[in-house]
Amino acid sequence: MSGNAKIERVDIPSLAIIYYPDPRLREVCEPVEDPTAPAVRAMVERMFELMFASRGVGLAAPQVGVTVRLFVASPTVDEQDKRIYINPQIISTEGRQDGEEGCLSLPGVTCKIKRAASAAIRASGLDGKVFEETGEFLAARIFQHEIDHLNGRLLLDRMGSVARLANRKALKQLEAHCAEGGP
Repeated sequence: MSGNAKIERVDIPSLAIIYYPDPRLREVCEPVEDPTAPAVRAMVERMFELMFASRGVGLAAPQVGVTVRLFVASPTVDEQDKRIYINPQIISTEGRQDGEEGCLSLPGVTCKIKRAASAAIRASGLDGKVFEETGEFLAARIFQHEIDHLNGRLLLDRMGSVARLANRKALKQLEAHCAEGGP
């Protein structure tokens, strides 16, 4: 199914953040063919609502159960700083940074992750125009984290054994909640 068809089949107001181990978080996402479609704009607005309500700095479409290549971000956590990235690709990275990272789909799980200190991406906006943007430190971390989601990769996949052990209880609780039929 095409990316736009996936978005058009969704009940936008009912979108909610999904949690590990939901299998949709492991899917490689489909491109959005028409970034200018009204359904894409509606989904983006709902994603911003969910991200800000959860006090996040980034949210990828698969985290709301829609497996398309789109994410929203606000590195400043300011509603005036809404950023939209449709069909994003990392085009270059530089340097290294070590930093604490969490994920809205893995509540209670945090760990230090090595990432590039600077990342340049190419994406489309809601107007369909392609743009390039370079992010440093937190913005670079957001780009890399959210694009990992679009490729079916989770924070867990980047964790070392010590971090996995430290987060064992939170992961078991998420797995148990899912097994009990939770969201």
